[in-house]
Amino acid sequence: MNAEPLDYNSPMLRSDRPASALSVLIQAWLLAVVLALPALAPRAAAQMRIEVSGVGATQYPIAVAGFVTSGRLPVDVADVIRADLTRSGAFRLIDPLATLGDSGAPNFIDLRAKGADAVVGGSIARLADGRYDVRFRLSDVVRQSSLGGESFVAAEGDLRFAAHRIADWIYEKLTGQPGIFSTRIAFVSKNGPRYRLNIADWDGENIQTPLASPEPIISPSWSPDGSRLAYVSFESKKPVVYVHTLATGQRQAVANFKGSNSAPAWSPDGRSLAVALTRDGLSQIYLISASGGGQPRRLTQSSGIDTEPAFAPDGKTMYFTSDRGGSPQIYRLNIDSGDVARVTFGSTYNVSPRVSPDGRQLAFISRRDGRFVVAMKEINGGAEQVMSDGGREESPSFAPNGRWIMYATQVGGRDSLMAISTDGRVKQRLTSSSGDIREPTWGPLAK
Repeated sequence: MNAEPLDYNSPMLRSDRPASALSVLIQAWLLAVVLALPALAPRAAAQMRIEVSGVGATQYPIAVAGFVTSGRLPVDVADVIRADLTRSGAFRLIDPLATLGDSGAPNFIDLRAKGADAVVGGSIARLADGRYDVRFRLSDVVRQSSLGGESFVAAEGDLRFAAHRIADWIYEKLTGQPGIFSTRIAFVSKNGPRYRLNIADWDGENIQTPLASPEPIISPSWSPDGSRLAYVSFESKKPVVYVHTLATGQRQAVANFKGSNSAPAWSPDGRSLAVALTRDGLSQIYLISASGGGQPRRLTQSSGIDTEPAFAPDGKTMYFTSDRGGSPQIYRLNIDSGDVARVTFGSTYNVSPRVSPDGRQLAFISRRDGRFVVAMKEINGGAEQVMSDGGREESPSFAPNGRWIMYATQVGGRDSLMAISTDGRVKQRLTSSSGDIREPTWGPLAK
């Protein structure tokens, strides 16, 4: 079963005990979330499958020729590049056969006849130390001129990442927007009795599990530099916020106060976390050090439930969910002045705010006709636009270039991850061969 977003009016969440009612509300919600994480059949390694539908408003016709190699490689770099560009919806792949002449130079006449506007080709040579020298060049077919290229050295285990970086380079060169093919996503799964915090490439490949636990793990959140993940773990038999350094595997409990510690969100400078705490009997938003220590700084003051904080890119503004007005809605907080203003009005239930990287758009979960969907609106005005149609959506997350939104959904009775372009034209669905997957969060652009 899938956990519905927090329903503040649910009988399960109501309490007649005035002194601890709000604490019970939050604890009950967290318990409902973790109990709803599906049990998966045990498997040594989860494999992901990606399905793509739709195309962009305009598609750039491009050919990706096979890379010249000195031997068999564990990864077909050209195939990875083709898949990345195709899944973006912004490119139409032209048959790469017979696109290079005998000298390895582009056959512009043949390419133009096939409808290509650009072609990329390259070479990969194994070095004496076991690494690979990777070279590529992008050419303009119409002008029959080079658009540039690069060369770099990659370890064998990094060839897939190298292919993603090449696709990023091509995407940015031809669209003017940063590519997201070398970014990573984090998500939560449950395999038998163990919960797993997973990291994968944007296309679901190269899955790694930095943390497995017999207790629930929820609410993963990437640091701005991509080196750390904050999350909530129940290993202490209550929700505690941890910060996990991925390179070393070290982690630290940074919010382990009385009551519930939940919903971590990184400040843009990576020094602080906004969290929802019930330490004072109310679920309110606090600011804590991302390295632990010190006293929390309380940011909200209300008699309702304040939770799910999300920073705007300027670091001075925060969005959060609150029922202070009678129903769950999204509010904007000026951190310096403390001024609060409601920003969602299109439904009686709007939760889980996420701000686009440029600070111009807000994605959130909205209940419409009894269905939970992903909605989006311009922060400075404009109507709320429904982006999804599954009806059981949760946990929206913007891609770091702002062109995609990823969220969890349920299709055919199984949980999966869906990514949709912000213009609504292209969708990608990620499923796992070992079962259901939940709570996605999209990492930052690769450095």
